[in-house]
Amino acid sequence: MQRVKLVMAAALLFVTGAAAQNRPAFSDVTRQFISVDAPVVVLQHVRLIDGTGGPVTENQTIVIDNATIRSVGPDSSASIPAGAHVMDLTGRTVIPGLIGMHDHMHYATIGPFLNKPGVPVIWMLAAVTAPRLYLANGVTSIRPAGTWEPDTEINLKRQIDAGKMPGPTIYITGPFLDGDDQNMFQNHVLSGPEDATREVNFWIDQGVMNFKAYQHVNRAELGAIIKAAHARGAKVTGHLCTVNFREAMDLGIDGLEHGIRTDTEFTPSKKPDMCPPAAETANTIAKLDIESKPVQDLIHDLVQHHISITSTLAVFEPAPGRPLQPGVLQVLAPPALENYLASRVQQERNGGTPAAQLSAAVYKKERDFEHDFVKAGGLLLAGPDAGQAGLLGGFGDLRDVELLVDSEFTPAEAIRIASHNGAEWLGVADKVGTVQAGKQADLVVVKGDPSRKIEDIENIEVVFKGGVGFDSQKLLQSIQGQVGLH
Repeated sequence: MQRVKLVMAAALLFVTGAAAQNRPAFSDVTRQFISVDAPVVVLQHVRLIDGTGGPVTENQTIVIDNATIRSVGPDSSASIPAGAHVMDLTGRTVIPGLIGMHDHMHYATIGPFLNKPGVPVIWMLAAVTAPRLYLANGVTSIRPAGTWEPDTEINLKRQIDAGKMPGPTIYITGPFLDGDDQNMFQNHVLSGPEDATREVNFWIDQGVMNFKAYQHVNRAELGAIIKAAHARGAKVTGHLCTVNFREAMDLGIDGLEHGIRTDTEFTPSKKPDMCPPAAETANTIAKLDIESKPVQDLIHDLVQHHISITSTLAVFEPAPGRPLQPGVLQVLAPPALENYLASRVQQERNGGTPAAQLSAAVYKKERDFEHDFVKAGGLLLAGPDAGQAGLLGGFGDLRDVELLVDSEFTPAEAIRIASHNGAEWLGVADKVGTVQAGKQADLVVVKGDPSRKIEDIENIEVVFKGGVGFDSQKLLQSIQGQVGLH
């Protein structure tokens, strides 16, 4: 028996030592934001929303051993290791680190005086501010869902993984692959299927494992993207228009962005390999009966083909009544803040216009579609499509969760969508996405009870990534007045 105990102790020491060796050597830049860094950390007296979608549990103790969650259970039966750093978190809730699945790293101050006909809007990679925004707001992993600077994002990922910069784990997406540049001046414009294949293989060689096709990619190009990606174990998602959902499904796409609002198969004037007018598609979706057989058949087929839908409610939320997030106002650079506030004033004034009413109607249809998709067994992901007009990384992810609850998902269901589901799509659900023993210690400490008042999810105090606790407020203070500059 004594020999068994010694073997078990040696094994635990080996695992602990290995975890410690895998922990990055944090630079001074990163270390200034770390508030909890101990070999063993105990979170006592917490309310737990674990990311599985199951019931909320009270009076729980979580033991973190380096980067790993060792145990989760009631306070009454918890075993506290000797020498552990113990935190009394009475009145706090722990949730899994969020996994943002449409979380861009750029920012563009689009507004009334920048968005001029014939003047392209240039999107700037926010390599300093975006990672801190995400981490501060409890987003511990992101899929950017397209980029204009893949080399920069690859290097940024390396810096974060090495502990030289604070930020989330980044699952790099390749450059936007498009059929023209009429909407996005910086997109890579494909010249045909051969070019699509070359692009995919080149970026996989650089370490990219996700791709997003954009609106004007045609069927032949999308088919080439998917074939080349799947041949090497990569995945493809799409913000589509020229290709509709059923065509993309037949080609083998893995995920669709923004939901039913981007599906053009119901638009009367839709022609093969042509994107119909946006206004016509919007009017069609606004009048679409989500409970009708054609739409329900589409949902059924998407689920059967294991195609995910990414909910991006925050970017489409109707402007009238949209809350101002105080943290957003504090971190925006003065020019970006001025532009954002001017845009909001204009949106509020236009709240009763036919265009605004149409937008609100499409938004409601999207909510209904997402509900039915989940009810049918579909994998719904979440991400705010951040990086524009005051919709910022992290803050937008939290707003997404609030809007999912507003759409009549329970708080536990909404958090599962924003955490576990993303991990499942990325193929890392065995490591992250839920607060369970054996998983990586990516979790968020929130003051309050989001299970009763979902807005409490914004009261983030500490974000644990790989067992290391980051101070949310220090991260935000470090970029105060800087978002929109770098």
